[in-house]
Amino acid sequence: MSKKIVIIGGVAGGATTASQIRKLDKEANIVLFEKSSYTSFGACGMPFYIGEVFDDREKLFAATPQELASRLNITIQIQHEVTRINREVKTVTVRNLHTSQTFEEAYDKLVLAPGAYATIPTINGLDSLPYFTLRHIDEMDQIKDYIEHHRPSKCVIIGGGYVGLEMAENLKNLSIDSTIIERSEHILGIIDEDFAYKVQCHLIEKHIGVLTGEAVSKISNRHIVLKSGKEIETDFIIVATGIKPITKLATEANLTLGETGGIKTNSYMQTDDPSIYALGDAAETFSFITNKPKQVPLSWPAHRQAYIIARHITEEQPIAFKGLLGTTIAKVFDMTVATTGLNERTLNEQNITFKTVYHEGGSHAGYYPNSSKVYLKAHFCPNSAKIYGAQIVGGDGVDKRIDVLATAIYGGIKINDLQEIETCYSPPFSSPKDLVNILGYKAEGILTSKQT
Repeated sequence: MSKKIVIIGGVAGGATTASQIRKLDKEANIVLFEKSSYTSFGACGMPFYIGEVFDDREKLFAATPQELASRLNITIQIQHEVTRINREVKTVTVRNLHTSQTFEEAYDKLVLAPGAYATIPTINGLDSLPYFTLRHIDEMDQIKDYIEHHRPSKCVIIGGGYVGLEMAENLKNLSIDSTIIERSEHILGIIDEDFAYKVQCHLIEKHIGVLTGEAVSKISNRHIVLKSGKEIETDFIIVATGIKPITKLATEANLTLGETGGIKTNSYMQTDDPSIYALGDAAETFSFITNKPKQVPLSWPAHRQAYIIARHITEEQPIAFKGLLGTTIAKVFDMTVATTGLNERTLNEQNITFKTVYHEGGSHAGYYPNSSKVYLKAHFCPNSAKIYGAQIVGGDGVDKRIDVLATAIYGGIKINDLQEIETCYSPPFSSPKDLVNILGYKAEGILTSKQT
């Protein structure tokens, strides 16, 4: 008898799980419930659509629910909300949002991919101005519609993470001036302060206001009043203060949440209940480097976790999840910022002894036109030379170099062995010794000096 697999949530987690299961099991009975009207879309592309980097909204959608259901031979119910997991009888309670009718759906295996929600700070007067978050297509459409119909000239962005920075650039494309307000002492808390400062300086060069160590006290008459007393006039607000995993179904079903607030899972993405799996933005897994709990709400982890779940459910030579590095990248005007592994703050918080190696160089041969500065740093163990993490900001080639470093960490390559990686060379792309190689040479000097 074929297995009955119910999936809660679409997009990167749920839709990919359905696709991977179908590749491995042609007979499985797969049912996917999605609360919204969309099952598969490129969430990371939304700021660029708002900024008119591309103008075809349909390019954000990998497939319509109907196309996905037909291609995968699965049942997809959009605008259907799962309101309860009944573990004792292995059913879920579902509400049809069109008709408000409810029904029970049985499962053999259940996959939770509910995602996360945008956090909204409590601010006196926030409702007096148009404000938006950006997690879903409907929110993207609301921002787009507001800009087209009201022609604003000023925006305040609360939050200096990747989404806040991407929105600042894309609003600038529309001739909308932005000011970023960040509560912490520097933007991009995911990277170290010195590298974040380089990005901040670049934003200021592009005429983006950046206020760190600040918070909004209240909003009155189109004025943002900060804790310091400073006031900023604005037409609307983008709230980009972070996200939290959606865990209501899991907690009500007495499934354990982890230290990070996500649904706790094992190396096969199973929850406390072996017949229930969780993945994506709602799930807590673990760090590849430290094995400590970690939550990374990005597309790559969701896709990989979907494959792990599919292999385990179908019993097609199950493989264990090996943990997360948290490799990320973002475009910030003419600069790229990328990171992998552990940053300085995390290493200090976890009392891990480390050394750091820095290098600054050109993106390619200096005599070839348009070479740009690239800044690299890597943290490593002074005894074992194990790489803990790396960060890069600068011009061309940041992406390929952070990928090399992520691969090195995954493969157990020591920091000084980076000098031995045979990278490709041609003047338009690099130098005979690539920037990553030079990190290795410099690290060897640090390790050698420690020994002498």
